[in-house]
Amino acid sequence: MEQTVLHKKELEYFFVEESYGGNQDLFPDVTMRDGGCGAIAACESCIYFARTNDMRNLYPHPIQEISWNEYHDFAYIMKHYLCPRPNGIDTLELFMEGFGEYLKDVKDTRLQMEGFHGTHTYEEAVQAVKTQIDAACPIPYLMLKHKNEKGALEDYIWHWFILAGYEITEDDLLVKAVSYGEYKWFSLSEMWDTGYDKKGGMILYHI
Repeated sequence: MEQTVLHKKELEYFFVEESYGGNQDLFPDVTMRDGGCGAIAACESCIYFARTNDMRNLYPHPIQEISWNEYHDFAYIMKHYLCPRPNGIDTLELFMEGFGEYLKDVKDTRLQMEGFHGTHTYEEAVQAVKTQIDAACPIPYLMLKHKNEKGALEDYIWHWFILAGYEITEDDLLVKAVSYGEYKWFSLSEMWDTGYDKKGGMILYHI
């Protein structure tokens, strides 16, 4: 049964040619296809802020019409900072360390990061998502193992993706997850309750 939406907020996201954001599956390099999601989450963040906050130093190509060649070129730059590894970029700290080095090299001091670990309560996660999206900030989200590994979240397990919106319903908060060149709406309560001790979490941006 469809839930009643009480409030909805979405970010003004971008297309890469016909794709909603980038698409990891289209990279010719198998290491990026299999383990490049952390680098791609950083790329998506840079392009978004370059387009919306005039932070042009974050992205080395034109920001209005984004081509696949330009996107792939940028992703391979970011790969040097968030290099795919056997277990992936499997902690918030690894992401912040690598992306922080990129921000330092492009001499950006405006964009700050805060790790919001999956050990926080669901209620705290709801507030964090609402605060970030209301402030027009995308959220890199790290999902590690999940108890519902064969359900709707199957392709988002052990994966970085971007949250770019939320919907408040009568009994849940739905989030707009961007990855693989498309977006899907998921229940945050289901995502947050992974059933495992080792948890991912979210990167909160502050400008």
